[in-house]
Amino acid sequence: MKRTAIKGGAIALLFAGLAAMPATAAETITSYETDAPFDEVRQDLTDAIVNRGYVIDYEAFVGEMLARTGGDVGAEKTLFQDGNANVMQFCSAVLSRKAMEADIMNLSFCPYGVFVYENAETAGTVTVGFRRLDEIGSDESKAAIGEINAVLDEIAKEAAGAE
Repeated sequence: MKRTAIKGGAIALLFAGLAAMPATAAETITSYETDAPFDEVRQDLTDAIVNRGYVIDYEAFVGEMLARTGGDVGAEKTLFQDGNANVMQFCSAVLSRKAMEADIMNLSFCPYGVFVYENAETAGTVTVGFRRLDEIGSDESKAAIGEINAVLDEIAKEAAGAE
């Protein structure tokens, strides 16, 4: 009898663990593709952020960094066409305040990040996107984070010309 209880408990723990597993990248990353030139899409992404009144706090030139350091780390694969891969970070005072008033832990979502890249294997196709923020907590928190996700989606679509 004791053995069955342990088996049952182990099975319950297994299912609980599976339910708690993080979502896959396909579920948490939203992206759009375009055949417009990288520099044009990057500028469109900048404009989509700035024209909404947001300030880009930081732009990471990830592709250039990886291209520059590839030899130092023994890389044999070129990831991005001409080092074309950037991440832009920004925040919204209005949306962030709303989210943090709903749950102070929503601070962890700020700043927001959007990316643009041109994969070396599919040169000529530029991808724009963002990592969806988890809509967690109270209903008020979920709604506030949902608004942020909607804005990030609008920005990515606009930059990719997918409106």
